[in-house]
Amino acid sequence: MTSHSFIDRRSFLVGAGAAGLTATAAGAQDKYPTRPITLIVPFAAGGSTDIVARLVGQKMSELLGQNVVIENRSGAGGNVGSTAVARAAPDGYTLLLGTISTHALNPAILKTVTFDAVKDFTPISLLAIVPNVMVVNPSFPAKTVKEVLQVLKDNPGKYSYASSGVGTPLHLSGELFKSIGNVQMNHVPYRGAGPALNDVVAGAVPIMFDNLPSSAGFIRNGQLRAIGVTTRERVASFPDVPTIAEGGLTGYETYTWNALFGPANLPRPIVERINQAANQALKDETVKKRLNDVSADIVGSTPEQLGEHVKTELAKWGPIAKASGAVVE
Repeated sequence: MTSHSFIDRRSFLVGAGAAGLTATAAGAQDKYPTRPITLIVPFAAGGSTDIVARLVGQKMSELLGQNVVIENRSGAGGNVGSTAVARAAPDGYTLLLGTISTHALNPAILKTVTFDAVKDFTPISLLAIVPNVMVVNPSFPAKTVKEVLQVLKDNPGKYSYASSGVGTPLHLSGELFKSIGNVQMNHVPYRGAGPALNDVVAGAVPIMFDNLPSSAGFIRNGQLRAIGVTTRERVASFPDVPTIAEGGLTGYETYTWNALFGPANLPRPIVERINQAANQALKDETVKKRLNDVSADIVGSTPEQLGEHVKTELAKWGPIAKASGAVVE
C-alpha cells in the first residue's frame, strides 16, 4: 500500500530499536516490567484489532519476560476501552491497542468526548496498517462491485450491511460506498467485528464492511464472498480481489491502523522499553508471516512518528467523520 502517506516501514525497520538508550532508561529496564501487563483491545474478540493484539502481544510477552494479557473491553466504537486507558495510572501496566477509530474518528463523532486523543495518551508505536474489505454472504445475488450496485439500485432499502459499530472505519466504509454509488442500504452496527461476522456468515445480514484480517479465513473457506478491498491497490494476500475503486467507484478508499498507546505522562524509559519490544516483535519471522497471512501491512515506528501520525489522521478523517452524520452515544 505504497500510495498511502504512512511512515516508510522499510526505512524505519532498518533502524528501529538500534538507537542506544540512556543510562536512566537502561536502569528502568532492569525493573520494568515486574508483573503482567494488561493490553486493552477496545473491541470484541475476533476482529482485526484483536488479532493484531494477540499476535504481537504474545511475542512481546516473551521479550519482556512478563505476560501481556489481552483484555477486550468493547463499547461505543472503542470509546469504553480507550477511556479506561486514558484514566489508568501511567506505570506501563495498562496499555491500549488503539486504532483509527479511537484516535481519529471518535473525537469527531462522540456525543460526549471523554478523552483527548493527543493529550490523554502517550504514543508508543504504530504496528500495522490494515485494509478493509466488502464481503457478502454467498447467497447474495452479486459477485462484483457493479453487480452489487445494480442489486441495490433495483431494491432500494431492501438490503442491510453490518459493521463493527457506529462511527467505526467500517461504518464509514459503508456510508462512503452508499454516497459514491448513490445507493441505499440500512446500517446494522454490532459491538465488534466478531459478532457481525457471525451474523453475516449465518445469513442474518447479507453484506459487511470488515477489516480484511478478520474476514480472510471466511473468504478462503468460502463462507464469505469478497467483493472488493477498500484500499487504492490490491492486496498481496488476495491478488484476485479487485479494489472497490477498480470496480467502478472511482476515488473510493478506506483503511484502518493499529498502534500501541499508554496513558499520558508515561515515563520515557518505559515508553522506550515497550517500543523496543513491540518493534522487535514485528521483526519476528513467525509474527511477520502470520500478520502477512491475514493481510496486515507491518509498519512499526518511533513514539514521535506515531504522535505525528495521529495528528495527521485527525486532520484527515475528522471532517469526513463529521460529514457522515454518525453520532456515538
